[in-house]
Amino acid sequence: MLARTVLNDLFPGEFRDYVSSGVNYLWNHVSPELTIVIQEKDGYNVNNVYQAAMAYLSSRISPSTRRFKVKKEDADKSMVLSLDKGEHMMDVFEGIQFRWCLRCHENRRINIPVDHDSNSSSSSTMSLGSHLFELSFNKKHKEKALDVYLPWILDWWEASKKQDKNLKLFLNEIEEWVPINLQHPSSFDTLAMDPELKRTLMEDLSRFTQSKDYYRRIGKAWKRGYLLYGPPGTGKSSLIAAMANFLKYDIYDLELAEVRWTSSLRRLLVEISNRSIIVIEDIDCSVALENRDNLESTPSRTEKVTLSALLNFVDGLWSSCGEERIIVFTTNCKDRLDPALLRPGRMDMHIYMGYCTPSMFRILASNYHAVDDHPLFGEIDELIKDVQITPAAVAEELMKRDDVDAALRGLVDTLHQQKELEAKVQSLDDGEMSHHEDSDQEE
Repeated sequence: MLARTVLNDLFPGEFRDYVSSGVNYLWNHVSPELTIVIQEKDGYNVNNVYQAAMAYLSSRISPSTRRFKVKKEDADKSMVLSLDKGEHMMDVFEGIQFRWCLRCHENRRINIPVDHDSNSSSSSTMSLGSHLFELSFNKKHKEKALDVYLPWILDWWEASKKQDKNLKLFLNEIEEWVPINLQHPSSFDTLAMDPELKRTLMEDLSRFTQSKDYYRRIGKAWKRGYLLYGPPGTGKSSLIAAMANFLKYDIYDLELAEVRWTSSLRRLLVEISNRSIIVIEDIDCSVALENRDNLESTPSRTEKVTLSALLNFVDGLWSSCGEERIIVFTTNCKDRLDPALLRPGRMDMHIYMGYCTPSMFRILASNYHAVDDHPLFGEIDELIKDVQITPAAVAEELMKRDDVDAALRGLVDTLHQQKELEAKVQSLDDGEMSHHEDSDQEE
């Protein structure tokens, strides 16, 4: 301790910093080595060079690598390796040695509310860090590194993504997207949906993917919006999965309740890749959006996600930060949505997902029992026309039995019960209405 005090007195911190900077300056001029820093993000933007390097180096891990991470998901054919922070790795390209090092830096700390109560003052602190690669090599190979090596890694990455057929489902946590493999089997062939509406939607999606030049010519962002509305159990989520499998697009499931601030929404938005489907389910109840007219009365909450921010995300300036994106809103009650969300041009197609119809039942029967015709089909068709039953309820009944005859008879019984129940409800409603009319006449 005494020696440290004496050294501090003899060599103040300013002097030591001056000497250190001088040594670094001389070393940088004498050393033949050059280092390129490849950051994970540049502001809001994701750095594709970093993403490509991470994928490339993960495929090049050798026995000499002392520390690395390993994982395996159900869809992976083998274990997936990746570098751990602080680890060095040597790569040889066209006879030139390139040394890589993965580093992590803490950028900032944010306060996370303990619960979703907007009036709660309790919170916890979370550190948000960023990763970067340091690429070092002999300075005489600078042009080779920038003009050949890094572009080659980018091309390798693009080719490997095309070979990887696993679609991803991304979930938002704080300000980050967390991916998992999307293994939903839904397709337009198996989707219980009105055939004409299904055909129209498939044509619309196909036309969208081929319209890059058209959108550029008319001066609009290359995106498409769909509003799926209807009772629960009518196949809205299955339709989204079918769209993803049809287009080979990843899905970004945006949970607005997890987005506390407008700035967080922006960060999430710019990290969404092109050729993707952005989903906000149950938009009418997923979060209590702040109305634009109420902002002045609550100045302390101006950073909370507002309706204006969401609209800007849909078709404002922030909607143009990517290409070939599809935005899907779902709701059980279209009437509960803010009129601003339903303005013409905001959602390009409004798709009603309704109760089961005879044509939808035929699709379900084919899916679950591989039967296209049966003596009970006629009776079932007539019953379905008279009741309100969701495709999910019909599918549940068909799955109860392996024998097709028993399954269809069970469905007939369920439909008769539903018809009787609806008749009783209607009778009660008629009786209550008649009672009110009699009361009005007496008054």
